[in-house]
Amino acid sequence: MLEYAALLLFAVLALAVALAMLFANRLFGPRRPNPVKLEPFECGVPPIALPAGRLPVHFYVAAMLFVVFDVELVFLFPWAVLVEELGWFGLVEMGAFLAIVVAGFVYAWRQGALEWK
Repeated sequence: MLEYAALLLFAVLALAVALAMLFANRLFGPRRPNPVKLEPFECGVPPIALPAGRLPVHFYVAAMLFVVFDVELVFLFPWAVLVEELGWFGLVEMGAFLAIVVAGFVYAWRQGALEWK
């Protein structure tokens, strides 16, 4: 149990620092709101009209799929660096990993998540 004492101490200190920053901002931060400060402001020009509406969910789905597949494929680089040292076991494992990634990609494609309408 003594081995985890440093980890517990680090977690407690991190939590204490985060809470101290939150409360320090609340205590010492300026609180003088006025109508000018509360107006939306973008690019130095006040907005003329409200936004036209929300983006379709499809854009968010495409972005999430890109991030998911991009992060999964980042695992190819370490494998490519160590391919000779891993041997046949590494090749079989990477084949299984790529099969799962391709199956997920095909599933998303068949569900129409990659179609632009």
